Amino acid sequence: MPSTRASSQTEKPLLSRRQRLFGSWWKRQSPARQDRFATIGPLISVLLFLAAMVAAFWYLRNEEFEREQESVKRDTEIAQQQIRLRMIENQEQLVRMAREVATQAIDVDEFVGQATGFVRERPEVTSLSWIKADRSTRARYDSPNHPLDPDRRLEPDRPVVEAPRRARTRPAAPPPPATPDAPASLGSEPDRAFAAARELRQPVYSRPYLNPLGQPVFQVHVPLLDRSAFAGALVSEVALESLLRHYVPSEVARRHAISLIDGSGQVLASTVTRDAADVARRPAFVEQVPVAPVGNGLVLRGQGWRTSIGLIGNALFWMVVALSCLTVWMLLGTWRHMRRRSQIQGALSSETNFRRAMENSMLTGMRAMDLEGRITYVNPAFCAMTGFAEHELIGKLPPFPHWPPDRLEESMRLFQQELLGRSPAGGIEVKVLRKDGSVFDARMYVSPLIDAKGHQTGWMTSMTNITEAKRVRDQLSASHERFTTVLEGLEAAVSVLSVQGAELLFANRSYRLWFGADAQGHARLAGEEASAVALRDGDDAVDSLGGLPTQELTEASADAREVYVPQQQKWFDVRSRYLQWTDGRIAQMLIATDITSRVRAEEQSKHQAERAQETSRLITMGEMASSVAHELNQPLTAISNYCNGIISRVRAGSIAEPDLVAALEKTARQAQRAGQIIHRIREFVRRSEPRRQPAQAQDIVDDAVELAGIELRRRNVQIHTYVAQRLPQIVVDPILIEQVLLNLLKNAAEAIDNAKLPPSRRHIELRVVPRHMPDEGGVIEFSVSDTGPGLKDEVIGRLYEAFFSTKSDGLGIGLSLCRSIIESHRGRIRAENLYNGSTVVGCRFSFTVPVEISSAGLVGNRSIDVAPNASSGELRPAATQTQNA
Repeated sequence: MPSTRASSQTEKPLLSRRQRLFGSWWKRQSPARQDRFATIGPLISVLLFLAAMVAAFWYLRNEEFEREQESVKRDTEIAQQQIRLRMIENQEQLVRMAREVATQAIDVDEFVGQATGFVRERPEVTSLSWIKADRSTRARYDSPNHPLDPDRRLEPDRPVVEAPRRARTRPAAPPPPATPDAPASLGSEPDRAFAAARELRQPVYSRPYLNPLGQPVFQVHVPLLDRSAFAGALVSEVALESLLRHYVPSEVARRHAISLIDGSGQVLASTVTRDAADVARRPAFVEQVPVAPVGNGLVLRGQGWRTSIGLIGNALFWMVVALSCLTVWMLLGTWRHMRRRSQIQGALSSETNFRRAMENSMLTGMRAMDLEGRITYVNPAFCAMTGFAEHELIGKLPPFPHWPPDRLEESMRLFQQELLGRSPAGGIEVKVLRKDGSVFDARMYVSPLIDAKGHQTGWMTSMTNITEAKRVRDQLSASHERFTTVLEGLEAAVSVLSVQGAELLFANRSYRLWFGADAQGHARLAGEEASAVALRDGDDAVDSLGGLPTQELTEASADAREVYVPQQQKWFDVRSRYLQWTDGRIAQMLIATDITSRVRAEEQSKHQAERAQETSRLITMGEMASSVAHELNQPLTAISNYCNGIISRVRAGSIAEPDLVAALEKTARQAQRAGQIIHRIREFVRRSEPRRQPAQAQDIVDDAVELAGIELRRRNVQIHTYVAQRLPQIVVDPILIEQVLLNLLKNAAEAIDNAKLPPSRRHIELRVVPRHMPDEGGVIEFSVSDTGPGLKDEVIGRLYEAFFSTKSDGLGIGLSLCRSIIESHRGRIRAENLYNGSTVVGCRFSFTVPVEISSAGLVGNRSIDVAPNASSGELRPAATQTQNA
């Protein structure tokens, strides 16, 4: 008792602690999770109940199987004991008779009498025979219970194998052929059993076989021993069917099927009749025991079939399953219904919270009235606008507290319109009084208040503070007026043209002054674009911009053009872009600024630049004057020498005609050479207008190298030229490009000569190759590389400044003019030092010319649009040409 009380006292705190833990865990769960657990609990209970019922049915079924198996085993063993006892009893009786026969205590008649009693008391015995040692029958008695041949009776001295066995009432059926699975036929098993009894000197049971009537039988051979000598045997033939019929208890036969089978499993006799259904249906319970003391493969088999319905076919089982499934389905339906209700409640709660939050966060004041005009609802925004609390407004009738005292009549008139439903759809602009006495402008919209049944229960009024909106509107109006004033005062013409209808949507004062009020001036300023954007054919016209996205079209940058208008004799800087007009249409806006004075100034600057270029060429030739004189002195001296020599030899009469002709030809060549030098110098320095024309880079290089060769030879500088083969044509002024090349070659020669370099380093490289620049496209690059001392970093940054020179006698206009010439051809000129590691080993000047430059239009002396167009062609390197000084 004390221990039990102590254990119960120990369990109570443990149980209460578990309850507290479960309670705290349950409280931590959300209501949705608690509902889910509360729904899943019954579902799990029903599933556990179904699993318990299935387990119970399975257990009962197994118990039934075990009981049936035990019953079959018990009945089979009972039948075996009965048959065994009967066979042992028969064997003992046969041994006793065999002893009497062997000791000659009985004769044939007495044997027949005992055999008659033996057979009549044992219905399973078909015959009892006394066989001699030579296997002849001494005496024999057949059972009257088994129909046999009339000739089978007591016939002394007749061998068994020679006695034909025929039935008394019907002829005997021929024995079936012996098979491995069938009982042995007559004449084989009895002989083996007889031989075994003679050898073993003890009772021997034969294997089952079929008698002439086709009945399965076996024989018991009891040897007759006369002073240990074999004198024959008593042979008892036993029918297996009778053995089962008389010695298997009837209650056993009623419960189960008992059969005798041989060693191969073939049924010899059975208590039931076997049909096709029994053969097809395999027994559920089988028990096999050997029939002792035979020991010859004879087995007693008990079979039982299941009489109860299985688990799958049990109606009660399926009823429980159906009820469980129905319960689970109902629980799932309840769970889904609860879940749907929870979702609806959550949605309703969210919707309510959303509407409440929306009402609380709205800047629009909401007011509801009943049909009599009594205020029934106001939202926080309405209270914030008026400054009155909710309880100060709800339930009030006109006049309301937020009506200005000086506008009561007007407010009452508008209120009557609200009650009659005559308020305009666009709203009413009213004055509203705040609680602090200030007044603000508001716009009110009135709509019927309809309930869920479709009946009108009042009026809903929404109020918006438009004080700021009115202020902004006034400011916008003033801003628009100022903007219009600014546009009208501009010196530039501003026009907007509709793309679809060619309608002039806007034009300022300058546009109207220059071009009038029609769209022709816009078209003249737009040039070729006017025909593309202005469609004049109505429905039959096709919009060329219809497939383009509006946003990309309007966001494109402005296009700048310079246009000359002959009617006004003015130059205009025109900038155009597309925009979306106020009504959604796509329009083109042009801003044209008068740039006539600037264009004239540029033309004057251009003429001055041309004069500067000519002056530069003259200065260059002036600097090369001594070299030119030296160059001309050679052919002139040669001509003088040739002439003097010819005169001397003519006077002496020592010149032949061929020698005279050869001397005159040499004299002519020297004269031609001097003429070419003078012609080249005259072409280079003469004044001419800039003229762009298709030219080959090879020709320009040859002319420039020929002119520069005079200076190079004077300074003892070699030049190496490399011009790529199959270069495309370039559209340039050849004289200007030749001037740039000559200037760069002369500067390179001077740098080498001033550095006092040895002859091995006194050379210049001129290369002309095609290039593709990321920012220029396809170009032809001219580069002049020397081996001089290079340029300083501060000099590179100021090379192209006007009047900046590194020479003591330089004017500082050569490279500046070179840069102007190259940029006028839309090219680039660059200068860089050449390095060998960190040591400067020379300098390289390079400039690029676009592959093709086409003049799009010329008005007077001014180009409207010049755009590069790269041409492609197969380019291969050319041979390198070298000229020595």
